[in-house]
Amino acid sequence: MLKAERAVMENPRRELAFIGPAPGFSVLLKRNCSISPAALARVFALLVAVTLGIGIGFAAAGAWLVLPFAGIEVVVLAAAFVANGRHAADYERIQRAGERLTVEVSAAGRTERHEMHVRTTRVRTAREGLAARVLLSSNGRDLEVGRHLDEQTRAALAAELARRIQN
Repeated sequence: MLKAERAVMENPRRELAFIGPAPGFSVLLKRNCSISPAALARVFALLVAVTLGIGIGFAAAGAWLVLPFAGIEVVVLAAAFVANGRHAADYERIQRAGERLTVEVSAAGRTERHEMHVRTTRVRTAREGLAARVLLSSNGRDLEVGRHLDEQTRAALAAELARRIQN
């Protein structure tokens, strides 16, 4: 793995980092995760301790019904953290090697790989409400890319992909 590619994988940023010359490139698009899994576990542990501490305090004071609701709160919070954690490592990798365009999409631990021929692939943008979508169209099939990017970066991705695919 190239040093620059490793840096992109370890340090995801909002700007696009196309690696490689125009005829062949690789770009990795990841979610912007601002907290590490270890820090998230510490935050969860702190929230559980505070919630159960308050519940136990009220139970000791005679309001024992607060404790089951505190337990329900902890369970719901755990479910939310698990749902968030399942998608924390989601990514999209777009690579061009010669005449092949490969798009690897990983969501919730499941990875799909799509291959297209560069000559038949077109980059399109489609408006859906206020958000623009970037689509790679090939042989009557559309594949959305750039789901983890903001609006401006998605527009830059569409322009750069169109330029690099047409070369």
